[in-house]
Amino acid sequence: MKKLYLFQLFFLALLCPVLAQNQDYSNNARLAQRVKALAEKYPQWVKSKSLTQTAGGKDIWMLTIGGANADQKPAIAVVGGVEGKHLLGVEMAIGFAEKLMASSQTDSIKNLLGKQTFYVFPNMSPDATEQYFAKVKWERSGNATKTDDDRDGKLNEDDVDDLDGNGKITWMRVLDPTGKYKLNPDDPRSLILADPNKGENGKYILLPEGIDNDKDGDFNEDGEGGVHFNKNSSYNYKNFIPGAGEYAVSEKENRALFDFLFDAFNVYAVVTFGPVNNLSAPVTFNPAGVAKRVITSWFDADVKSNALVSERYNKITKTKDAPKTQAESGDFSQWAYFHYGRLSLSTPGWWVPKVAPDSTKKEKKLTNDDAVVSYLRWAASQGITDTFTPWKEVKHPDFPGQTVEVGGLDPFVLNNPPYKMVDGIVSKHTDFLIGLAAMAPQLELIGLKTEKLADGLTRVTLKVMNNGDLPTYTKVGDRSYFLKKIAVKVNTNANQTVVSGRKSQTLESIAGKDFKELTWLIKGTGKVTIDAGSPTTGSKSIEVAL
Repeated sequence: MKKLYLFQLFFLALLCPVLAQNQDYSNNARLAQRVKALAEKYPQWVKSKSLTQTAGGKDIWMLTIGGANADQKPAIAVVGGVEGKHLLGVEMAIGFAEKLMASSQTDSIKNLLGKQTFYVFPNMSPDATEQYFAKVKWERSGNATKTDDDRDGKLNEDDVDDLDGNGKITWMRVLDPTGKYKLNPDDPRSLILADPNKGENGKYILLPEGIDNDKDGDFNEDGEGGVHFNKNSSYNYKNFIPGAGEYAVSEKENRALFDFLFDAFNVYAVVTFGPVNNLSAPVTFNPAGVAKRVITSWFDADVKSNALVSERYNKITKTKDAPKTQAESGDFSQWAYFHYGRLSLSTPGWWVPKVAPDSTKKEKKLTNDDAVVSYLRWAASQGITDTFTPWKEVKHPDFPGQTVEVGGLDPFVLNNPPYKMVDGIVSKHTDFLIGLAAMAPQLELIGLKTEKLADGLTRVTLKVMNNGDLPTYTKVGDRSYFLKKIAVKVNTNANQTVVSGRKSQTLESIAGKDFKELTWLIKGTGKVTIDAGSPTTGSKSIEVAL
């Protein structure tokens, strides 16, 4: 028994590192294992490949999930890791693929994968997300491309510095009468801007933890972490902004994804797990924005589609109290709508929940909309005590004789929940993606009527119906002239002639649950077939007896 007990302890000791590894967000090596495991375990459904490698030599993985001829079936693109500090987005994307495959033996999922395809890109920012697992942890958004963010002719010369040696980059506050910040009255661990209009005086300078290595008066403004994936898209791209790159779509990962998507005419929706949120609260219609030569807002028909999906999202995920979000320039989810022309849906998946004041601790209702204090209250309610670094005085070479303290909220915690919550979040969003697929545009040929006329003529009337909830393609896609319309063709033999009506024609977008009626006069006898289809709707065929 003693030998058995010792063996069990030895086995557990070997197993513990593996278990520990699985209890945190996935680094690039772990993500690669998960991608390859899916392809090996479910070869009939999953194909994996590396689209490209980043400047840092890290793979951009892609999963194609679907049955035979997957690229010829309507598809949803699922994109994670668009923002390097949003690790949850990576877990949501790869976790969706894993949970979908775990249910692949059920009839409903088999039926879904027989009709539709999912393209999953788990992490578009692997250079940045790896910083979470580095010796010094700090929120990084850029890839490994070397950039001159402060435009002084030097590259990466002012990086972060871990002044208190705790392995993470937080903040530093400098006691200074010219400072613009004051202690937050709701929680003195946090700082907020003083309001001069209310007679308030600042007493602190607030800076990211570091040293002014290049002595230009700025801190950590030109370090590692060059171009942000989520600032490098072509829509609303802004030059000369740190992280944007020298020009739009300058980075290999952006180009590789866009090249693939532009060839994927079967994609009818793009779901982004990133900072923008138009699922908890849909976009609103702005007539002035669509009246411009270069539109800056969604078309009314697409707004309605977004609202329909948003309603489904909130019902499935039961999320609430979502903060308002604003897309930055070069944002991927905006590109997916305005330049790619697809229904673009985006959510961070999680945000700091609102917590009512604890009367037992004599907490008051927050007077300031401060994310740090909101997080600290929520963390306390959850028993989380290790995500805030207490302020500690340090000697700083750039502030001789002044009081400088390092501390504050730890990196990543505002955007990523404790890992134990991830599985539940992934489950809800997997259910949402399956629900979204059920709303897909779907063609049906209905209401067939034939009427015999004189001289061997037959009048054929048919309705091409979109039986799905979503339109066959977006209004912005219609404007782009790039998306594929529904092609309708009457197939005749040598003894049959289409006298009236087009033998081959294309149809504009058909709204959900709507139809378009077509009529032909066909001369001859026998049977003809009528085909209708597009990459985003699939194809249907019907046989007609003349």
